[in-house]
Amino acid sequence: MSLLCYNKGCGQRFDLDKNSAEDACTYHPGVPVFHDLLKGWSCCKRRTRDFSDFLNIAGCTKGQHCNERPPEPVKTDVHTSKELEEKTSKELELKLKFNQSRRPFEAIIRPSPDTPLVKLEQKVSPLLKQALERLKLTADNGANKEEDSNEVKIGTTCKNAGCNKTFLDTGSNEEVCVYHSGVPIFHEGMKYWSCCKRKTSDFDSFLAQAGCTQSKHMWVKTDAGNKVVPCRHDWHQTGGQVIITIYAKNSIPELSYVEANSTVLNIHILFEKEKEFEHKVNLWCVIDVNKSQMSMTPAKIEITMKKAEPVLWARLELPPPQPQKKAQGPESNEDDD
Repeated sequence: MSLLCYNKGCGQRFDLDKNSAEDACTYHPGVPVFHDLLKGWSCCKRRTRDFSDFLNIAGCTKGQHCNERPPEPVKTDVHTSKELEEKTSKELELKLKFNQSRRPFEAIIRPSPDTPLVKLEQKVSPLLKQALERLKLTADNGANKEEDSNEVKIGTTCKNAGCNKTFLDTGSNEEVCVYHSGVPIFHEGMKYWSCCKRKTSDFDSFLAQAGCTQSKHMWVKTDAGNKVVPCRHDWHQTGGQVIITIYAKNSIPELSYVEANSTVLNIHILFEKEKEFEHKVNLWCVIDVNKSQMSMTPAKIEITMKKAEPVLWARLELPPPQPQKKAQGPESNEDDD
């Protein structure tokens, strides 16, 4: 009878009678680490940005298979009552400052969002130019070596998410691959795939979830062109400026731009060769486009916008308008009759 191994990074089935060898299982004794868009294990130093590559990182420790499911983690309340009180007081203070900064009985005239967009001035750091030159040289050397190499090596792991099968011989190409066609989602302590949405709070149970899609194995990743991906971004403000920071490494200046008018911002960033980030922002207040700019460094992009008026913004984006519900009163009922 074959049993499922619950060691992290293994996920294989094994026979209990043949589990005496000390090198029967290759696994990770540590815990998964997600930091600054990098993914890896605490027990080894390898890091990657792609979640599929993270799932395929080979274990760094050998031992026996284990068929005991790890215990479910206990959820704890992250925020204490004192932290919640401080957060509430800060929000109230910001709202008070915002209300005091607005001149009474005077509304700010908001220009039309359909005004033509203008590209912001682009400033490129010399360090970014040097980093892109080094990457170009490395890519050219690697392309020359792998140009004609289409052979799949024995032991290659399938690149489809959720599939742990390895290439043994040509017969592996005839096997049915069961994998996840969606993307991993981590939200409010729950982990699941967008294609099947089987939610769990335990990371090991998430990794052990069987796929929901069947196809052929993908031993070599195909280049599908630019991949639109989410990108971590944040914003802060001063008395006269609003600064948006986008954490995208090695962005390409020739293919990246930011367009804006007085109330709308259109961001298009191409970084790490094939990754693409797009975001449209309906700004909370009005900006001066002629005095705004974007700065590009090897680690991030900063969009500095000049406020049209020195007021405190309550948020970065204007909330979308809510549809108004038509209330049916007694008069409308009489008309219908």
